Amino acid sequence: MADYDVVVIGAGPGGYVAAIRAAQLGLSTAVIEDDNVGGVCLNWGCIPSKSLLRNAEVLELVKNAGEYGISVGDVTFDYGLAIDRSRQVVRLLRKNGVEHISGRGILQSANTIAIDGADRAISADNIMVATGARARHIPGIPVDGETVLTSREAIVLREVPERVVIVGGGAIGVEFADIYHSYGAEVMIIEMLPRLVPLEDEEISQQLERVFRRRGIGFKTGAMVGGVTVSEGTAAVTVTDADGSVSEIECDKVLVAIGVQGNTEDIGLEVAGVNTERGYITVDDEMRTNVPGVFAIGDVTGKLPLAHVASAQGVIAAEVIAGMNPMPLDYSLMPRATYCRPQIASFGLTEQQAIDAGYSFKVGRFPMAASGKALAMGEPNGMVKLVVDSEVGELLGAHIIGPEATELLGEVGLSRLLEGTTTELGWLVHPHPTISETIKEAALAVEGEAIHI
Repeated sequence: MADYDVVVIGAGPGGYVAAIRAAQLGLSTAVIEDDNVGGVCLNWGCIPSKSLLRNAEVLELVKNAGEYGISVGDVTFDYGLAIDRSRQVVRLLRKNGVEHISGRGILQSANTIAIDGADRAISADNIMVATGARARHIPGIPVDGETVLTSREAIVLREVPERVVIVGGGAIGVEFADIYHSYGAEVMIIEMLPRLVPLEDEEISQQLERVFRRRGIGFKTGAMVGGVTVSEGTAAVTVTDADGSVSEIECDKVLVAIGVQGNTEDIGLEVAGVNTERGYITVDDEMRTNVPGVFAIGDVTGKLPLAHVASAQGVIAAEVIAGMNPMPLDYSLMPRATYCRPQIASFGLTEQQAIDAGYSFKVGRFPMAASGKALAMGEPNGMVKLVVDSEVGELLGAHIIGPEATELLGEVGLSRLLEGTTTELGWLVHPHPTISETIKEAALAVEGEAIHI
């Protein structure tokens, strides 16, 4: 008889959620974790970075208090205290009651796990691999954790560097650019692709770039980093611009934010016979690997490196093990959120993707500048853009940039899940004045019926 019904290797947002759900369903469950419960998200990623972004937002509000008729003296800040605040939030959220075995889980077979650090092995009828991912490095540019950093080191810096080069203009890159700029750093983002946040709709990228230029956040797109030279605590970054010209940027810190790679090495996958592809574990819609009784969830599957996707996968795996029939995930409709200012939120197809897929579609747009609430907040930058199937009126995609954009996405996501139409979104009476009215107006704009523009 096995020691447990389910053993989860890794206690990140996928692993601990899977464990909780399995326990709710009456399965005896253990979680093996050799680091902090909560994984990257709670300890080094989602939660602490949003805490720092909130600190930066408050600082910006104080700096611009005069616009609100409020007079303040010289503004000072303690970045180290801001870091402490983010860690306190992490510790509070980590108290989730998940019982775990301290150590590193290594597969010995399809139902046996050795625990490195505990000098023992346990057995389980079902094993979930939730080992997550780590920051991807650039070949030839070693990360030393002091001058050349990943987000894991950047999130716990005690002092704001004066000059920062950020390699990568995706979600992590633009969020840290926002934080550092707000605290007075000179920031330069280097993005290889033609625009910032290149996975978002092109109009969203254009809006963000416009705001970043206005705020003084530097960036180069279509540019490549050729090398980094570190000397006496500073760095020189060699950059090849889109036009082929080569320049060197001196800075105090380099943040490498070019994505993640799965943690699949040295955990016994080969011994258990678990298949991988391009460094990720292959799974089906029920999170099953090719080995019966072995499941994988989260970033290690290479689907979408998002905490909420990992959690959803964990619930599916737990329910499958318990004999239920959960609804599979449609990854094309998973919500994406970027917490720079202005915030960015989206799901589904961009306009270009809808064109490439051959859809007949319409687009509804509504600018934040026409929102009374956005104007009252002093945050008129941004827009809502809805990409709508012309034949059935359902959303193919929704793309939002502006104040509280991430809080708006749930409404349009639910509409899509319930196969609602933009006609129905336009019928729905929204409270006034709210940012949510921009969703209604964008839905009306699909048929040219927006009221306030």
